[in-house]
Amino acid sequence: MEKHPTQVLRDEHQWILAVADVLSSLLDDPADRLDYDRIGECIDFMRLFADACHHGKEEDHLFTALVEQGMPREQGPIAVMLHEHRLGRERVSDMASAMPGARAGDSNDRRRLLQAGRGYVELIRNHILKEDNVLFEMADEVITGPACARLCAAYDGTCDHTFEGRTKEQLEALGRSLFSSP
Repeated sequence: MEKHPTQVLRDEHQWILAVADVLSSLLDDPADRLDYDRIGECIDFMRLFADACHHGKEEDHLFTALVEQGMPREQGPIAVMLHEHRLGRERVSDMASAMPGARAGDSNDRRRLLQAGRGYVELIRNHILKEDNVLFEMADEVITGPACARLCAAYDGTCDHTFEGRTKEQLEALGRSLFSSP
């Protein structure tokens, strides 16, 4: 049975969605107490796993393979996904830059953190829905045989990298600790 070129990406989406759920619950704490340490870990996970590792695979490998199959990069699904990746990076950056002030009690930074975090969670959930149900379906149809094997090997090469000194396995362990903690 041939491997689908998007399966590893779909699997990683489950990690990202699980941590997005944790982030959402942290931002919407009914007692209005923010656990800045865990929020910071969510930000690290989103920055390193979701963006550097996962989006890196999509942007450097999957999208390139789709362009080679004739899909335009500057319009259509790939252009939309790239735009949403940029928006996600902006929101994660906004969360990270608001963290020190929010932690120190600055109400403007706290508001910025909450707004950026909630915006990120909404964006990433919708983004993954589109990728899984539109773009990845298209990719699974057109990237087959040797092209699929090359793409999967390229993904494996990305997994061999470290992300600010952390391996993919260490980032997955961080994710696991986030959604298994109270």
